[in-house]
Amino acid sequence: MVDIFDEVDEDLRAERAQKLVRRYGWLGVAGAVAIVAAVAGWQYWNHSKNQEDAAAASRFVATQTALEQAAPGTSRAAQIQTLDQMAAAGPAGYRTLARLRAAGLKADSGDLPGAIALWNQVAADSSADSLLRDLASLTAATRQIDRGDPGQLQARLEPLAVPDNPWSALAREQLAILALRQGKTEDARTRLKQLSIDFQAPPGLRARAAALLAGLG
Repeated sequence: MVDIFDEVDEDLRAERAQKLVRRYGWLGVAGAVAIVAAVAGWQYWNHSKNQEDAAAASRFVATQTALEQAAPGTSRAAQIQTLDQMAAAGPAGYRTLARLRAAGLKADSGDLPGAIALWNQVAADSSADSLLRDLASLTAATRQIDRGDPGQLQARLEPLAVPDNPWSALAREQLAILALRQGKTEDARTRLKQLSIDFQAPPGLRARAAALLAGLG
C-alpha cells in the first residue's frame, strides 16, 4: 500500500510541476533572451567604441602629420577646424588632446583668447587626466604671464608649484618671472636660487634659472 501512495504522490508532484512550467516557464525563456540580448548589446557597443577610437586616432595622427609637414607660414585653419570637431565630438581622450593641440595652434596664430578658452576647458574637465588638466592650466598662465592679472596668475600657479606636482619646476619658474614683472626682485631671486639647485628639475630649466639669477646680480 505504501508503494501505491508513493506513486500517486509522485504523479501529483509531476502534474503540479508541469502546470508550473506551463504557467511560468516563459519567465525562464524571457530571462535567457534578456541575457543573450545584453551580451550581444555589450559586444556591439564595445565593437562600435573600438571603431570610433580607431577613427579618432587616425584623424588625430593625420592632422598632426599635416601640421608637421606644412611649410612655414601655411594657414592652420583647416587643421584647427578638424581639431575643433574632434574636441566637440570625439572620444574623451582625444577630445582632450585635440583641445590642447588646437589651443597651441590658435595661440601661435594670434587667437590668444580662443586658445585660453580651450585651455580653461581642459583644466576644468573632471573627465580629463589630471596631468593634462594641470598642463592646460600651466600653459594658460604661461601665455598670460606678461599681461594677465597677477593675483589670478599666482593663484593658478601656486597649486602647480608644490613639490609632488610633475609641472612643479615650470610653475616655479613662471612664479619667479611673475615676481620680476611686479618688481618683487627678492622674491624672484629666492625662487630662482632654489630652482637653480633643484636637481629634480630639468637641466635646461636649471640653466635658465641660473642665467636669470646671474642677471639680477
